[in-house]
Amino acid sequence: MSYISDLSQSQEYLSFRSSVPLKRVVVDSDNTKGWRIYDCGPKKVKCPLICLPPASGTADIFFKQALALSAKGIRVISAEAPVYWNVKEWCEGFRKLLDYLGIVKAHIFGASLGGYLAQKFAEYTIKCPRVASLILCNTFTDTAIFNNHESAAIFWMLPGLVLKRMIMSNFGSAKVDPEMVEAIDFMVERLESLPQTELASRLTLNCLRGYVEAHKLADLPITVIDVFDEYALSNAVREELYKCYPNAKLAHLKTGGNFPYLSRCSEVNLHLQIHLRQFDDSDFSSSDRPLINRC
Repeated sequence: MSYISDLSQSQEYLSFRSSVPLKRVVVDSDNTKGWRIYDCGPKKVKCPLICLPPASGTADIFFKQALALSAKGIRVISAEAPVYWNVKEWCEGFRKLLDYLGIVKAHIFGASLGGYLAQKFAEYTIKCPRVASLILCNTFTDTAIFNNHESAAIFWMLPGLVLKRMIMSNFGSAKVDPEMVEAIDFMVERLESLPQTELASRLTLNCLRGYVEAHKLADLPITVIDVFDEYALSNAVREELYKCYPNAKLAHLKTGGNFPYLSRCSEVNLHLQIHLRQFDDSDFSSSDRPLINRC
């Protein structure tokens, strides 16, 4: 890899990579395809927090959540999918991953494309629920916002460099603080590591015609984490998400850009803990620690 970011050389990231192994889990008949996961925290917890990255991200972008929350007894799994070309195929693969890990239900924290897929998975498994709750960050409910339905059919044949430039064009050019610069640089490094087929499949999932049937998720506990500064999606998309989930709890960050889980990790981690706390001492607790020991 030619590009090296400061964040990937930080003690925190190096500590994460040295202490939490990257696992490859094959759940499909195609042995060349495997989910990449980092599983952090007590394995006896059967309703963990699962983090799903945006189109540009790899599983390790949630290392700040994995380290901080697992230290509080919360099981955190960061999952990166292999190549899937439609949402149903992705949902079926994710269901098989949960089965393999022995997870009946999970709390899902999804960013951008990860948030959209988390919603679609909750919808996909509505008759036999596999999602205990959702935390949605800078995400959307309808792919129509990308106006790229026709292009989705040709992403598979575009060069990797073209696909990377398409994604990076959404990273923003507004004035940002050092933490946000670090986050962008780290995400650029992660993006550079992704092969053409994976980028093409993610952009295809992002742009294929589809929408979330939000009324089916009306009874699901949901927290929406949003930033108020510039990020890839418009205010109209944000407002549509609010309309779809009128009972969702709103966690607003003044700033944070496209990647607040990196640039504003303390705030995001706090909101994640607040969301998960409602499940303490229930069958859907994400932690193995008694309530009295948590802060």
